[in-house]
Amino acid sequence: MDFNGSGGGNELHNNQFYPCEESKPLLDEMSAPTPPEGNNNAKQGAGPPCRRSLLQCSSGMRYKLLQEGDIQVCVVKHPRTFLSKILTSKFLRRWEPHHLTLTNSSLVSATPTGYMETALSYSCIEDLQLLSWDNAPKYCVQLSVPGGTVLLQAANSYLRDQWFHSLQWKKKIYKYRKVLNNPSRWEVVLKEIRALVDMALTSPLHDESIHQAPLHIISTLLAENTNLSAQDHENIIVAIAPLLENNHPPPDLCEFFCKHCRERPRSMVVIEVFTPVVQRILKHNMDFGKCPRLRLFTQEYILALNELNAGMEVVKKFIQSMHGPTGQCPHPRVLPNLVAVCLAAIYSCYEEFINSRDNSPSLKEIRNGCQQQSERKPPMPLRLLRPEPPTPPPPTALSPPPPLPLSPPPSIVNSSEIMVELERNNNTANVLRKTPAGGDSEPNLIDCLLVSPALNALSIQLPAQADRVLACFALILKMLSDYDDWRPALASLLQPIPFPKEALAHAKFTKELKYVIQRFAEDPRQEVHSCLLSVRSGKDGWFQLYSPGGVACDDDGELFASMVHILMGSCYKTKKFLLSLAENKLGPCMLLALRGNQTMVEILCLMLEYNIIENKDTQLQIISTLESTQVGLRMYEQLCDRQRELKELQRKGGPTRLTLPSKSTDADLARLLSSGSFGNLENLSLAFTNVTSACAEQLIKLPSLKQLNLWSTQFGDAGLRLLSEHLACLQVLNLCETPVTDAGLLALSSMKSLCSLNMNSTKLTADTYEDLKAKLPNLKEVDVRYTEACWVAAAAALWLL
Repeated sequence: MDFNGSGGGNELHNNQFYPCEESKPLLDEMSAPTPPEGNNNAKQGAGPPCRRSLLQCSSGMRYKLLQEGDIQVCVVKHPRTFLSKILTSKFLRRWEPHHLTLTNSSLVSATPTGYMETALSYSCIEDLQLLSWDNAPKYCVQLSVPGGTVLLQAANSYLRDQWFHSLQWKKKIYKYRKVLNNPSRWEVVLKEIRALVDMALTSPLHDESIHQAPLHIISTLLAENTNLSAQDHENIIVAIAPLLENNHPPPDLCEFFCKHCRERPRSMVVIEVFTPVVQRILKHNMDFGKCPRLRLFTQEYILALNELNAGMEVVKKFIQSMHGPTGQCPHPRVLPNLVAVCLAAIYSCYEEFINSRDNSPSLKEIRNGCQQQSERKPPMPLRLLRPEPPTPPPPTALSPPPPLPLSPPPSIVNSSEIMVELERNNNTANVLRKTPAGGDSEPNLIDCLLVSPALNALSIQLPAQADRVLACFALILKMLSDYDDWRPALASLLQPIPFPKEALAHAKFTKELKYVIQRFAEDPRQEVHSCLLSVRSGKDGWFQLYSPGGVACDDDGELFASMVHILMGSCYKTKKFLLSLAENKLGPCMLLALRGNQTMVEILCLMLEYNIIENKDTQLQIISTLESTQVGLRMYEQLCDRQRELKELQRKGGPTRLTLPSKSTDADLARLLSSGSFGNLENLSLAFTNVTSACAEQLIKLPSLKQLNLWSTQFGDAGLRLLSEHLACLQVLNLCETPVTDAGLLALSSMKSLCSLNMNSTKLTADTYEDLKAKLPNLKEVDVRYTEACWVAAAAALWLL
């Protein structure tokens, strides 16, 4: 190979290569006038390199950004003498294998020896080319450096192109990072940002970091330069908008967006640029915990929409756009993300008081890391947050002893913007409530919020801004509850009551949230209205909060009555629910029944029918309440008639065995049982009939029933739940080929008298089968053929063999 004495060989600098790297500094290239912002592909500011990138991308090839890899390396120094030309000829070149890593600033070898003894900085690379002439080494990338050339040889053409584009990207990003690190003129910086965005959009590299790297560079630039004008803010946001179409903004950029939403909520940038960004966050974000500033940005964006002239109408249209025009939202992550944003915003309204109450770090402190957890005092419970009384001076011989106060005044906790009156002693509210087992158990939510009669309710005064935030996001929760497809998931998310105690004690908030609870109570789907109950025993749910005597109840019990009505209509543990009402809400039930509420009249009648009330005086009071209204008197007379008929059936006796013809229906069974006396009926066969779970209402009237055959019927889970509560003497049950599932079969665990159980060809699972065996000690005969439990047992037996 021949080399000239001034600058490398002809082979290495032939014109038949792919030109792709600029040699001028980036700031010099930006001196050309900038075309309109919408035409990113034809920016004159980007110069010829952008056009070359577009040509390279036009083939459709996409590459993943390389971070490291194995490659052959050869260094050719510029010959100065005839001897050096001979030594650098292609016949005497030496290739070295290296594992190279592409860092942010240089090209580093894992084995720093030979050619790669020192790292090769991107700033030293003057030019980057692909060798393409006939006699050139195969699959080589040429790096022009001062004093010579570095050749990188890959295994194939695709890998060569991948190395080439990755090196080109790393080199450009390194230059942009240096240029934007110390900006001098902001008009030049804006051109650089546009060129950087254009480079990222036209790069053939297909990798998440390709779009994230420019965003991080710009976010660092904005974090270090906080004294920007509002116009500079908008220009930068518009410039980086194309990168945000398919990428989440980094945390620092979210902080910049939040600042813009707060300072200029009426800016068109909020609508035109931020809307698709927030929509993408709500549709695709999986966990706000990993990036809480995304949630904060979404929150500030919604508040900015609320500041527009149309106010909540704009927010409502935004929620509608997130749901979509159809009855089913196509994006499952939208609702959980919206609820997370609403919960965080509502919490922030009461944050200052919460911090003064329990000395916990604020969200702002957590975000900024200003205070460590070890520096904080342990949290104090709500009841203990009161100033200590001053120590009285010791009495002297001349001064009389201070008088003892009859009752201590309520404590008042003051903060700069919130004043809350707390009860001093709440002994009257908890006299009738039972203490859970274990004296150190955590008090439930009602105990923490009940107040003395002198205070009526906790008086919480929020600042004007917090009031607007609370109204905005409470209204969003109401909007979410209006969508039928979102209501089950919304009820499940709100079932644990994820609000601070201060919010639940705030009359304005509970009044706004009452609409959501009402929507849950009106929904006939069990997965919705069952979320009104507590998430587990010992905890309070929405049913307790909005019942008479609860902190959120602001009516005469209308919502309570509607909740009881819907829960009684589908609650399978009827006796347990009635026991809970009799124990905790008997007074409100009697008061509403006295006012003619039909649901409460039915509840009192069921309490009498199921012998829920044992105290005779209480029974007489319930009877007097029922007889005081026409509706109650009529239903009580019907109850007495049913009781007389049942006693008559038991007295007359009747057959002990009965088999219904095939194709019989629920109506046929009801007609048959009402036509004669079946008080002694012990064996009933409904096999191959058309009865359903509705016939359970008739079956529970057979007190002597011991054997029940439901083979090949449509008897389901709801019927099983009812049978398990009333037929405690049942010994034999045949459920073969019925549509029962684990939800109903688990209820059989309360039927301790069962000796024989046929679950052949049902949807029984192995876990439910094991649970039933553990809870039914008298069970001797079990048929689980053609069920999942059978296959699991068979597989386990084969494994042991």
